[in-house]
Amino acid sequence: MFQTHIGEFAGIGVAVCWTLSALFFEKAGHKIGSLSVNFIRLLLAIVFLGITTFFSRGIFFPTDATSYQWFWLGLSGVIGFFIGDMLLFQSYMIIGSRTAALIMSLAPMITAIIGWFFLDEILSFKNIIAIVISVSGIIISISNRKMKLNIPLKGFLLAFGGAMGQAVGLILSKKGMGDYDPVAATQIRALFGLLSFGILITIIGRWNKLGKALLHTNAMKSVTVGAFFGPFIGVALGLFAIQQTKTGIASTLMGLVPIFIIVPSAIMFKEKIKLQQVIGAIISIGGASLFFM
Repeated sequence: MFQTHIGEFAGIGVAVCWTLSALFFEKAGHKIGSLSVNFIRLLLAIVFLGITTFFSRGIFFPTDATSYQWFWLGLSGVIGFFIGDMLLFQSYMIIGSRTAALIMSLAPMITAIIGWFFLDEILSFKNIIAIVISVSGIIISISNRKMKLNIPLKGFLLAFGGAMGQAVGLILSKKGMGDYDPVAATQIRALFGLLSFGILITIIGRWNKLGKALLHTNAMKSVTVGAFFGPFIGVALGLFAIQQTKTGIASTLMGLVPIFIIVPSAIMFKEKIKLQQVIGAIISIGGASLFFM
């Protein structure tokens, strides 16, 4: 079973890694800001990825990648790591992280639709039902009465742009990667994401603030742990997942973070677990389990 569903198991592994990275990035973000966190996490990820490929492939940078792979994976890095994340973080300022997360839960469906048109990935009826059930559980889990009913159009478009960035980033990654090493492919994506953030930091003149962030010991510890589980292990495992299964399925399983984060968030940030979160988690995990049947 493990071999036949290795892509699906990898997708769940990604959700676990991203849950851990989200918790540590949140801690660091309160201390040094999201822009510094984004730049430092990618810088650390490139180092972690390079060390891994040095021991596994004998080279630190992916110099053996073709121009085709550099183009599509690089474009994926700009859209997924940079544009998508920037739009998502900006949407937090307008509609709040919870409402943004609700809109972001559409990412698996968007990924499945784009994968159908762009990669000719046709999902079975059971897989479509599994995606709908799993996403419905996430929506139930993260929604509440205090959320804005009249969502500002700008906020919606920013959050939807974040979902599109995540979806398009995955599709482009699969197109560019082929059978290339997922760890090296992740490093290419991270390099282009880092370059994009570097250009932005230069334009808005934030290098001094970034320098101060690097000297913040506690924040750097959190970013390092987050980078290890996020853009290093998590993203590399994510590319392996889409290499082994359809992007819509992989995206759905990766999107279980709001479910997996319930318990550790309650422990770390003293948040109360609500009944609707438990119900949503049961529904979402039930839907995800259909992928393994």
